[in-house]
Formats: sequence, structure tokens, C-alpha cells
Amino acid sequence: MTLPKDPFMLLSYINTQLRDNYSTFKDLASSLGISEEEILQPLAKAGYHYDDRLNRFVQ
Repeated sequence: MTLPKDPFMLLSYINTQLRDNYSTFKDLASSLGISEEEILQPLAKAGYHYDDRLNRFVQ
């Protein structure tokens, strides 16, 4: 699967997947077959970070 390039579309997609299908970010990245950094970097540039307690990306 190709991830959205727009950071806000990516944020929406990732948070929806985390909410509906995955209990951890690590599980999501593994399932997609990509490194966690491929998601972390663009979202960090947009001001978001992963909160493992909430299992979602937040500002």
C-alpha cells in the first residue's frame, strides 16, 4: 500500500487504523511492511508525535 504523502491525510489514515485495527503503532507499521520512521518523520514535521498511552498521534 502507498501511504498518503500529505501529512494530514497520513495522520487521519494512521489514527483511523490505530483506532480500528491495531493495539500498537509497532503492530501497524509491521503489518504495512514499512519502518516506523516512514510514518514518524512526516508526522513529526507536521507537529505530531505518537502517544502510546492513547495509541494515536497527537500534537
